[in-house]
Amino acid sequence: MFKKVLIANRGEIALRVARTCRELGIATVAVHSTVDRDSAVVRFADEAVQIGPAAARRTYLNAGAIVEAALQTGADAIHPGYGFLSEDPDIADICAEHGITFVGPGPEVMAQLGDKATARALMASAGLPVLPGSPRTLDSLDGATEVADRIGYPLIIKAAAGGGGRGMTVVRARRDFRAAYRSTRAAAQAAFGDGRVYVERYLEQARHIEVQVLCDNHGNAIYLGERDCSIQRRHQKLVEETPAVALPPGLAGQMGEASVAGCRAVGFTGAGTFEFLVDGDGSFYLMEINCRIQVEHPVTEMITGIDIVREQLRVAAGGRLPFTQADVAPRGAAIECRVITEHPERGFLPTPGLLTEFEPPGGPFVRVDTHGRAGYRVTPDYDSLLAKVVTWGADRDEAIARMDRALGEFRVAGPGVHTTIDFLRRVLANPEFRTGTHTTGTLDTMLAG
Repeated sequence: MFKKVLIANRGEIALRVARTCRELGIATVAVHSTVDRDSAVVRFADEAVQIGPAAARRTYLNAGAIVEAALQTGADAIHPGYGFLSEDPDIADICAEHGITFVGPGPEVMAQLGDKATARALMASAGLPVLPGSPRTLDSLDGATEVADRIGYPLIIKAAAGGGGRGMTVVRARRDFRAAYRSTRAAAQAAFGDGRVYVERYLEQARHIEVQVLCDNHGNAIYLGERDCSIQRRHQKLVEETPAVALPPGLAGQMGEASVAGCRAVGFTGAGTFEFLVDGDGSFYLMEINCRIQVEHPVTEMITGIDIVREQLRVAAGGRLPFTQADVAPRGAAIECRVITEHPERGFLPTPGLLTEFEPPGGPFVRVDTHGRAGYRVTPDYDSLLAKVVTWGADRDEAIARMDRALGEFRVAGPGVHTTIDFLRRVLANPEFRTGTHTTGTLDTMLAG
């Protein structure tokens, strides 16, 4: 196992990784920007290195500064968390050149799966179902329009280098395609430094179901069940749960087996997620593959008892998975709600500021992953996720009731600061959500109402 791990991230995920490292007896190094010098992970880690100013491109997206910090502190591994450089094959290459282990799949696999169009083609070759779409990226407007006409509307334009719900535009009519194509390419270039896009059929009322996978370097590959991520706004998830409710019998297992087959086809190692859309007749289609831990991984941990970060570290250090598929025995149900410092009544406008009150909930089977505290200043420089509340129940109804109680206990206040707590409680009470008939369009309908 590693002796010292540098955590190349911030916020709740950085603290979450540091905690597992401490349980394993691994020393930790936190890197941080000037505005994060008093953050929770900096306080918790064994060492801390300031690597730049507030701008993410000069700190958490600065691969050179991060690797230099690892070399200076003697870290033998870097855990990237999610977002930032977590799926960047270049930093994995740089780490390999300097004898540092990057916790994640190899750079070649990340490069293949990080390009969504390439990943789509690879998985289709491996037998995974994909939606009708372009077989490659579309570099000319005329060529893209021709492909769009062949696929039919509605369709979605996606950035090949996209991720995290960004770089996607839904187009419902041919007259809107040309403008959407140009704007999506421009947005992709600005966000990812890569303007390539592809298109595929868009399902209006679908379920967003993802499968958690774990693979080691010894040929072992398993899945840890599925998560329903259908409650989302502008492709950004707000509520996740496991198991997915009201799926046709056997469908979750089929998606799990397909995900494992996809892993084997490309030599995937570590923790990852296969994301699918499920339509009304129970057919499922691959959307994308994430080569990193997910924001919503705690719900899977709650029902399986498996520490996914621990297994990431074990695999990266060359170890074998300590269990087989037959050993995975999910129990009960779990739900995660993302508490974000945004104002739902003002179009989810971010509301950074000083937290004068911060009292997270507690009680049986409640987990809160957060970096917040009273006296902490939420900065406008980064993502506005403040906390993840996760509850477990013997069944879904119990998990929902416990979540509503926990959110009702959560106290967050500060001048100008608003959160999504009350909005999340309204989502939990929504009839479609309560009956398990919700889709990716449920939240849009709720907001429109």
